[in-house]
Amino acid sequence: MRAAVLGSPIEHSKSPRLHLAAYAALGLSEWTYERILCTGEQLPGLVRSLGAEWVGLSVTMPGKVAALHFADERTDRAILAGSANTLVRTSTGWRADCTDVDGVSGALRGAGVVDLSGKSAVVVGAGGTARPALIALAELGAKSVTVVARSVERARETLACGTAAGLDTTFLDLDDAALAQMSSESAVLVSTVPSAGAAPVAAVLAHAPLVLDAIYDPWPTPLARAVESSGGTIVSGLEMLLNQAFGQVEQFSGMPAPRDVMRAALS
Repeated sequence: MRAAVLGSPIEHSKSPRLHLAAYAALGLSEWTYERILCTGEQLPGLVRSLGAEWVGLSVTMPGKVAALHFADERTDRAILAGSANTLVRTSTGWRADCTDVDGVSGALRGAGVVDLSGKSAVVVGAGGTARPALIALAELGAKSVTVVARSVERARETLACGTAAGLDTTFLDLDDAALAQMSSESAVLVSTVPSAGAAPVAAVLAHAPLVLDAIYDPWPTPLARAVESSGGTIVSGLEMLLNQAFGQVEQFSGMPAPRDVMRAALS
C-alpha cells in the first residue's frame, strides 16, 4: 500500500519520518510513504490519477482547502475548519478529515492542559491553522477565545468558526494595547502566525502562562525565546505535527498508532 504527503514546498516535511516509523512498527513492511510536490490547483487531478494501492494522503499547505472540496465525504470537523489535512481512501472514494484539531489538542494535553472549562484562550492569526486551533480549544472546554490578527475583515471566517464551535469569540487587533493584559489573563495562547509575524509582539504574547507556537523550524522562534525568558511554558509545533500524525496513521492503517515509536522518530 502507498501513502504520501502533498504540498508546495514539500522538501522540509517530516511526515515521512513519522509515517514510515509507524508502518514498520505495525509490521506493514511493504507500505511506502513519500513526498509529492503539489499545489491546491493540482491536487484534484493528482488524486484522481492514483491507483487503488493508495490508502491515504496527508495534505499540507497550500492544498488543504482543495482537499476538502475534492473529497467525496467530509467529517464534521473538517467542514467546520474549512480545510482538510487528511484524505483517506474509502470504498466509495475519498474522505476528508482535519487531524490538525488533534494536533493542537494533543500538544496541549501533553503540556498538562486537560480541562479549560470556563477559561479563556487567545489564538494569534486567522489563517488555516487558527480554525483547527479554535475547534481544539472548544473540545478542551474553553469558554471564550480572542482571535488576534491584523484585520477583522480577514478574520471573519475564523471568528465565525469559533462561534460555530460554541466559543464566545472576539477580535483584537495585533497592535492593540490590550494584548498584554489579554495574554496574561488567558489560560492558553496558540500562535499560528509565521515566526517573523510574531516576533514584533513576542514580548507581549509571552505574558501568557502557556504558549503553543505552531512553528517548529527554525527553533527556537523569537516567541519561544520570549516565553522562556518570562518563565512561561512553551510548546513547539513539533508536538502538533506529531499528534496530528497519530490520527492519520490510524485512519490509513486501521490500527492504533505506535505513539512512542513515532515520537522517537522525531528525535
